[in-house]
Amino acid sequence: MKALVFHGPGQTSWQDVPDPSVKDASDAVVRVDTVTLCGTDLHIVKGDVPEVAPGRVLGHEAVGTVVETGADVRSVRPGDRVLVSCISACGRCRFCREARYGQCRGGGGWVLGHLVDGTQAEYVRVPFADLSVHPLPGTLADHEAVLFADIFPTAYEVGVLSGGVRPGDTVAVVGAGPIGLAAIATARLYSPFRIIAVDLAASRLEAARRLGADATATAREEPERLVADLTDGLGADVVMEAVGLPEAFELCTRMVRPGGRVANIGVHGKPAVLHLEDLWIKDVTLTTGLVDTYSTPMLLRMAAAGRLPGAALVTHRFELDRMEEAYDVFSRAGDTGALKVVLGGPQHDTVALPPREQ
Repeated sequence: MKALVFHGPGQTSWQDVPDPSVKDASDAVVRVDTVTLCGTDLHIVKGDVPEVAPGRVLGHEAVGTVVETGADVRSVRPGDRVLVSCISACGRCRFCREARYGQCRGGGGWVLGHLVDGTQAEYVRVPFADLSVHPLPGTLADHEAVLFADIFPTAYEVGVLSGGVRPGDTVAVVGAGPIGLAAIATARLYSPFRIIAVDLAASRLEAARRLGADATATAREEPERLVADLTDGLGADVVMEAVGLPEAFELCTRMVRPGGRVANIGVHGKPAVLHLEDLWIKDVTLTTGLVDTYSTPMLLRMAAAGRLPGAALVTHRFELDRMEEAYDVFSRAGDTGALKVVLGGPQHDTVALPPREQ
């Protein structure tokens, strides 16, 4: 089969690799019908995730069809259309029993495209299939469903829930890429008073407005002052970091109000300064985290009911064998306007964002 293989920082290739097979009784082999790219994949290619060894097939998000299962798999069978989650869960360790699947100590957690071969391929072996794939409703198209493998549960769990978004809150989201946009969409479920989006790209800020942001600012437009002006100088109740850069994290800590919450979602490859000399007296809560994906079934139901705008984040579609071109487009999002890049499935041109409901 063909797959995208990581060969070291800055080096990948779409090449022949051996077909995957069932190794453990809890495995499933899934034919990849639709796959997407993630900002974490870009971090890997840059060399920011040293645990990823050369020779690894990348990718941790997919929609596909089960073609083979191990003897212990009970929840799916060959022929089922499924979502492949970015997190695998053994279901037996302490953390899995607490539904903290991202911290699985039984061989799961974030393993696909990280510690074992991933989904940017024609087929993928999924460990612990009973807890790591989700049967999909027929009403949800592949290109929508694939966004619920990672970005929507990540934004919801690590951003909205960890940040404790409540009705009436002022919420600031720094970074209006796919994760930041999903954070805006899922934060709206909790009826915040105002959502403020911050990004460098005007196209992403326009997308943020269409998905529910009430105010936007670029880094050159003094977002700290905007937040202060809109909150009578207090700062935002919840600030989410959705970039993964030190300057973005430090901006978040300057925009939060006393007693507020900073939820770090971004993947960081470099140290960020934690200004405790300023924060210690403000009663600020800071959270970090890897997604657990316990919310995925609920989010899929919300998407199937039209309550979450999955398709609105897809801007580019490619055939699966154009993986390297898709990476190039995604990595130059500032020039290409890329949000989510999807490969496989029925092909269309760029998808326009729907107008925001009034």
